[in-house]
Amino acid sequence: MQNISEIEELIKLISKLPGLGPKSAKRIVLKLINNRDELVKPMANTLAQVYKNVVRCNSCGALKSNSSGCLNCENTKEKYNKICVVEDIADQWSIENSNIFQGYFHILGGTISSVGQRKEDLLINSLVERVNRDKIEEVILATSATVEGQTTAYYIQDSLKNLDVKITKLAQGLPVGGEIESLDDGTLFSAFKNRSNLISNSD
Repeated sequence: MQNISEIEELIKLISKLPGLGPKSAKRIVLKLINNRDELVKPMANTLAQVYKNVVRCNSCGALKSNSSGCLNCENTKEKYNKICVVEDIADQWSIENSNIFQGYFHILGGTISSVGQRKEDLLINSLVERVNRDKIEEVILATSATVEGQTTAYYIQDSLKNLDVKITKLAQGLPVGGEIESLDDGTLFSAFKNRSNLISNSD
């Protein structure tokens, strides 16, 4: 293989993507090079626009455009009384695609025990603010059934203990160690339908 620095750097970058290794990255790079007009140019332009214009909302963690408000937490068309708390945007997309949940989302941006991740880095304080401000009646903890996910759920539960809100978590159908984004629609439906009550501060 020719030692071309630009290609080597591109392979390294692509191999960092989830589910891809050096071999897969090399195949992708070759595909891009062989279709530079159809793929490379429009992809480069689109990536530049995404980098420039797409950011995370500081309040709920969802993706939004720099030029507009957040459609997730500033929804004026419908007012919900539930918030589903997930670890990352991939989890939000999985639940949205299943059409199981109707309500607001709150994307933490990780878990407390993730490598290099502190609870201060997560959007837990803004979750408390949203629950209080928007008169939320139920918070659904849809964190993964991993040690990190459950640790984060317990911390959130403790953070909300002084508010008048019902706190539930996904139950049956969510396997131990499972991650939300990898679950099929049937499993997600069962997990939401059979979610269990953790605490109701309104009692």
